[in-house]
Amino acid sequence: MEKMEYRIVEGPDEMKVDDVARLLKMTYWADQRPLEVIEKSMQGSSCYGVYLVDEEKLVGFGRVISDYATTYYLCDVIIDTEYRHRGLGTALVSYIESRPEYDGLRGILVTRDAHALYERFGYSVLNDRVMLRNMNC
Repeated sequence: MEKMEYRIVEGPDEMKVDDVARLLKMTYWADQRPLEVIEKSMQGSSCYGVYLVDEEKLVGFGRVISDYATTYYLCDVIIDTEYRHRGLGTALVSYIESRPEYDGLRGILVTRDAHALYERFGYSVLNDRVMLRNMNC
């Protein structure tokens, strides 16, 4: 497997809503989400994207909703199906989790997938979908 050069970008203005919609269509939780809802959700969140440098293609996305005092909600984390299992999801979550604005806050995540990935970042499974990090906040 060849090494891919990528960069992580921040902010909804750094990503085209159509590119994010293409990624979300690959999910079970947002495949029917209308474009205008995706755009509104991006404007109300801290957004992070993974771009392949050579192709200038958005292949990963995630966003965070937070009060920046006690809690943040990590959501809509997706890597293009064609580029999975190459470390891009780990790189994206690592980048987000290293952001100082989330340091010491309780993290919430709802997913039925990739529990092992999130456990590496300190999340614990509460039930089949809800995961928490820093539960004592």
